[in-house]
Amino acid sequence: MTGPAERATAAYIAAFGEEPHRVTYAPGRVNLIGEHTDYNDGFVLPCAIDRGTAVAIGDAADAMIAVTSADYGEGDSFDPGQVFQTAPGWRTHVRAIAAVFRARGIAIGGAQIAIAGDVPQGAGLSSSASLGVALAAAFDRQGALDRTTLALIAQAAENDFVGCACGNMDQLIAAHGQANAALLIDCRSLATNPVPLPDDMAVLIVHSGITRGLVDSAYNERRAACEAVAAQLGVAALRDIDLPTLEAAEPTLDPLAYRRARHVVSENARTLAMAAALTASDWPVIAALMAASHASMRDDFDITLPEIDQLVATLAAAAGGVGGARMTGGGFGGCVVALTHIDRIPALREAAMGHFAAVGRVPGLIHHCRPSGGLTTRSSPPHIRNRSA
Repeated sequence: MTGPAERATAAYIAAFGEEPHRVTYAPGRVNLIGEHTDYNDGFVLPCAIDRGTAVAIGDAADAMIAVTSADYGEGDSFDPGQVFQTAPGWRTHVRAIAAVFRARGIAIGGAQIAIAGDVPQGAGLSSSASLGVALAAAFDRQGALDRTTLALIAQAAENDFVGCACGNMDQLIAAHGQANAALLIDCRSLATNPVPLPDDMAVLIVHSGITRGLVDSAYNERRAACEAVAAQLGVAALRDIDLPTLEAAEPTLDPLAYRRARHVVSENARTLAMAAALTASDWPVIAALMAASHASMRDDFDITLPEIDQLVATLAAAAGGVGGARMTGGGFGGCVVALTHIDRIPALREAAMGHFAAVGRVPGLIHHCRPSGGLTTRSSPPHIRNRSA
């Protein structure tokens, strides 16, 4: 099966009759631990996966941007010099990246673009960040921007134009991902430190079959609650307090906001502990941290669903204490991630199939992967771009 880069290139040639100038590719991600901590200036521990989005780009004869999607068989055309306007579905993400460049005074001119990807939509694997980082790199015609800047452009597109108050984790891992390693990201300093995964450690992603979306009131309400607690405690973000400090302030806080904050503060501590546990292949600690993370998302942050709780429990039981499982992503559906010894993967696959049979769902994505590299850019030699020459 051909990958996103090959499909984007083929779609570009079919639509525009010549080879693209460049093809950029950015991966999706799975977050091993550290959920809803990124927009609280905290710590996250994601890894890039072997699925992503490719953007093939070339110059246009005019000032318009013409886009075709290989996945949807649809197109769009807009003027990047004009005020941003939304458009149906994926089109808004393309227009949003162009709008950030315009807002920053970076002219991108006309372009021809083809897009292809293989990150499942609504799975909590950051298909939108994958697209955003690949697009930002494509619009950076001269390669003048570093990876972190491209990631922040993609985040700004989501925050300022798409309408999702996401943090910077998804875009940073798409830009900086490393093969065979998770990244411990400090979402305040933007520092990324690789945490190599031992060779015998496996990452299993299981899609619950329940799709979800981030541009909704539930996500933004939780962010607002976290920011309100930080403001009441006089700190810049929840990253700046520990659990004893929060517990001491509980009588002065709204009970619901306190629970939201307790998840974030405790999750930051779990994330730092997980980085050490992965390095040491400490399976009991990995299992305990993942179980505590999921319980916190379920009980304090209220972002899991009973069916997903059941899937997590099933996979954790199949791991037999050698690693564990938790929901990953923004919540309200999407994927579960399991970390275990590679020898346990068949048992977890069988357990997942049993779960889907029990709940009456067609099995979703059940994907065993190793961490993959981040953003790549490939240029086409000028002499092969125009096939009619």
